[in-house]
Amino acid sequence: MNRFFNIALLMLLLYACNKKQTAINYTPINPTANDSMKTMLALGDSYTIGQGVSTAERFPHQTVSILKTKGINMATPTYIATTGWTTNSLINALETNRPSKHDLVTLLIGVNDQYQTHDTTGYRLRFTQLLNKAVELANGKKQNVFVLSIPDYSVTPFATNSDTARIRLEIDWFNVINRQVTVANNITYLDITPSSREGRYDRSLIAGDGLHPSGLEYKKWADRLVVLMLEALK
Repeated sequence: MNRFFNIALLMLLLYACNKKQTAINYTPINPTANDSMKTMLALGDSYTIGQGVSTAERFPHQTVSILKTKGINMATPTYIATTGWTTNSLINALETNRPSKHDLVTLLIGVNDQYQTHDTTGYRLRFTQLLNKAVELANGKKQNVFVLSIPDYSVTPFATNSDTARIRLEIDWFNVINRQVTVANNITYLDITPSSREGRYDRSLIAGDGLHPSGLEYKKWADRLVVLMLEALK
């Protein structure tokens, strides 16, 4: 009974957070407006939109900021991401918004598939569809697509009274799937899950809402992404 109560409470918080976010933070950019300017599209859920932190602290925003310091002329990131989204939600959003092509595309999606549906088979199919779409949106360049693993929220204060061992196990299941699909398609995979688990001992890596990563944790992801993106932009 406690497990079902905790899951229901977690879903309530995430949907409450969802109401505080813009339904779709989507800012179309015309990549041809300036041939020297590079563009980035960030696809995902609360971890992409940066629930609980400022816009400047989101990992896509920090990634772009660092790239600029490396001499890359970058436009402000385009986001198609909302708290609470599953893979199916993102698929529907892409069909509705039909974003333009971008130079770089990131994809981080699946935590809501884990806690809402526990449907690993469906996740594999939908994630594969999204990965193919990400490649299309990166002008067909696989080397310009970057998949991030799902963070482990079992280490957060909010999950303290939940079945954290079960959450951790299921996060691992879903990450095995997205890693397999990504690697099989010769696309770059960035495993940030171990980094997210450091929040168990370092609360500065968790946002004030007690559930999502802080700007400091997102900075660690951005630093690693920049190295990969610089190689792709050569």
